[in-house]
Amino acid sequence: MAAWDLSVTVEDLEAPPITISVTSDLHVGGVILQLVEKSQVKRDWSDHALWWEQKQQWLLRNAWSLDKCGIQADARLVFMAQHKPLKLGLPNGATLRLRACFSGPVFRTVLGICQMLNLRHPEELSLLRPVEEKKKKKDKDSDSEEIYDLSEVPLTSASLLCLYNGMPAHFADSPKAEAVYKMLSVPLPAPAPEAIAKQYRPASVVDKAHIHSRWLDSSRSLMQQGVQENDRLWLRFKYYSFHDLEPKYDAVRLTQLYEQARWAILLEDIDCTEEEMMLFGALQYHINKLAMSEPQSLTSSLAMDDLDSALQCLEVKMEGESSPADILENMTAPELNDYLKIFRPKRLTLKAYKQYWFKFKDTAISYYKSKEESLGEPIQQINLKGCEVAPDVNVAGQKFCVRLLIPAPEGMNEVYLRCENEHQYSQWMAACRLASKGTSLADSSFQSEIQSIRSFLAMQQTKPSTHTVSSDESINTHSLVSPRYHKKYKVKQLTPRILEAYQNVAQLSLVDALQRFLQIWQSLPDFGMSFFVVRFKGSRKDEVMGIAPNRLIRIDLGVGEVVKTWRYNNMRQWNVNWDIRQVAIEFDGHINIAFSCVTADCKIVHEFIGGYIFMSTRSREQSDKLNEELFHKLTGGHEAL
Repeated sequence: MAAWDLSVTVEDLEAPPITISVTSDLHVGGVILQLVEKSQVKRDWSDHALWWEQKQQWLLRNAWSLDKCGIQADARLVFMAQHKPLKLGLPNGATLRLRACFSGPVFRTVLGICQMLNLRHPEELSLLRPVEEKKKKKDKDSDSEEIYDLSEVPLTSASLLCLYNGMPAHFADSPKAEAVYKMLSVPLPAPAPEAIAKQYRPASVVDKAHIHSRWLDSSRSLMQQGVQENDRLWLRFKYYSFHDLEPKYDAVRLTQLYEQARWAILLEDIDCTEEEMMLFGALQYHINKLAMSEPQSLTSSLAMDDLDSALQCLEVKMEGESSPADILENMTAPELNDYLKIFRPKRLTLKAYKQYWFKFKDTAISYYKSKEESLGEPIQQINLKGCEVAPDVNVAGQKFCVRLLIPAPEGMNEVYLRCENEHQYSQWMAACRLASKGTSLADSSFQSEIQSIRSFLAMQQTKPSTHTVSSDESINTHSLVSPRYHKKYKVKQLTPRILEAYQNVAQLSLVDALQRFLQIWQSLPDFGMSFFVVRFKGSRKDEVMGIAPNRLIRIDLGVGEVVKTWRYNNMRQWNVNWDIRQVAIEFDGHINIAFSCVTADCKIVHEFIGGYIFMSTRSREQSDKLNEELFHKLTGGHEAL
């Protein structure tokens, strides 16, 4: 076979391209061997591989021949390192410099990064291009940000031998590395008001959609997506489905989750009520105090924790051994019956609540004129499966309402249920939440749902001021609540309200306070929602598609209201027409929807849906095994096959 010349640029050598004589049946490994010999540089080349510039792809199969790869004499090849330095913006706002893989799929790159940072369940995180901060002309010190350097840490699993407190060995090498681990595993002090003001704050759902269009493609490499050495990317939790969160092992994960939630609230990325904002402020204030006074990381004595978990397992096993009478009692599905008030808002009408006798059975609510008439036909029966449930509560004003958005052919019907007291509200709210997921009151999670609602309401109650907080205690309210409340209230008005809420959380430990913060964040109506501007098939106007851990929602931009909800458990299949970039989804009951994406590539939307389906396949038994092949099957599309 005739030989021909191939020129290859070696990235690390400041020299002209090296020309080697090859034949079409020479394999890629043979090209690399010739290159190394001809360069006459003695060093470790094991991390280097060939990058084909015109095709924007890596030649990683060393056994493939040049002919099979499609390489000809005009190919521009670069011999470069596969791992390069990258600046990584963490959820807590700090910046890390570390070596990341530029040649494998982003999914595997994130796997390596999370392994180095001791972050379990890396499938929940991904990388996105950063949003530009607001820069002022006078702001000269913006370039002098502190960068934590981990670029010398080798990316091998051998370096992940754990020491005491679950800290990986490479963080114990020096005081500098230990400081990095402390930054990762202990909440940072409250951000300065100027730092909050500098951040990009989405003003509308469309602004949020533009942020979500910045996610990188998990099935392609960093290099293929135009990311260069020392570029800046953000590492964030992408899928809001947090599996097996265990404080004993998840010090870094718990802290970074808290930081992401805190910034989402401070930048008004997620809506919450005024009472909830004061509670978030109080929890941040408490967490900041504890983090400063408790320099140790979140993990406690492992031996005691193991003993606790063993006792809990034994308790569960013993509880499981029920008598036949208990089993029979559990088989009859429980009901809720009570007098409640109902209101259906219509345009130009005042809120007039009417009282009826309500019966909650399975996943449906029925209501009657009175208790006596409940044996007959109801006035109406409302099936709550697939509906949206949101709280409408003001504890101080003794207002306890459940807001329901119920799917209907023409859109979503809005209904409010008003309860008399906290006890009644916590039962009916828990029942509505379970029913919206298609679960009845017989489910074991019903009581725990009631308890979490009650504890949340208890936190919002005002207590008579005690002496636990000194009146002269300095509290920077601008760092604890979002800018909207600085405009609405003065500092002297905000301070007593935050300290009032603080009375309810002052006894919590650091781990409990972090978990409570995340619990309340997860119970917000808009939690875990990623937005995309789309155009539905047959429609002439842009609308917004919200993708959550368990459902898709359709938002009309004209009125800003949810008009339709579809749940994943009703989804039969989805596919993408890659030629016209259109996503099509089929649900039970012959419901079909199709849309094209306006603000993002349809691959990002496809990856979100497939990713959430993948998250739902994980189980506690196989908690440590990650099925990467299944992830790519569900999220990769035709490009990954």
